[in-house]
Amino acid sequence: MNAGLELRNLQCYRGYRLLFNDLNAQAAPGQMLKVSGPNGAGKTSLLRLICGLLAPARGQVLWQGKKPATLREEFGRQLVYIGHATATKNDLTVIEDLRSNAALGSGLALSSHSAMGALQGAALDQHAQTPVRLLSQGQRRRLALARLAARQTSRLWVLDEPFTALDTMATQWLSSLLLEHAHQGGVTVLTSHHHVPLDPYIEQVEVAL
Repeated sequence: MNAGLELRNLQCYRGYRLLFNDLNAQAAPGQMLKVSGPNGAGKTSLLRLICGLLAPARGQVLWQGKKPATLREEFGRQLVYIGHATATKNDLTVIEDLRSNAALGSGLALSSHSAMGALQGAALDQHAQTPVRLLSQGQRRRLALARLAARQTSRLWVLDEPFTALDTMATQWLSSLLLEHAHQGGVTVLTSHHHVPLDPYIEQVEVAL
């Protein structure tokens, strides 16, 4: 499978403790890979392996049939990673933070119009000029997730508990983004303790650690 994500015989340690071994999974375009397991099982470590932020003790991560390291900047343009920490910048305004993240993450020059559209979906358009330090936890989470709306052409979304701190409307908004991403042939990898409502024709691939 060259068009999507493939995990081959992955082995990962935290310190001297083995988290998982011989882990294999595939996610084709339009599929969602959902990672489940108890706290400490290695879910976040697996996501960081996929993003190239950690190196496996053994095995390979392949994106479109190639190791991410060989794709270099192109993999960065294809990837959106949102972890537990929102990685927002307190001294920027909301719209500055979104545009800055797009430029740093993918080299994308996000226009003010596109940024405002992404913020509107996240119900943050009225806070575009608000300093990030004044946002609530839920607003910070929505700002981080607005990167998905701003970078819909990125084919690989890797999300660590993306539904945390979201209210009902924000949950519906995020679910619609995930559905649209799948319909457009994107791949999503996520951890979540929440039910993810999906079109029945969108396949979820489960990985239990």
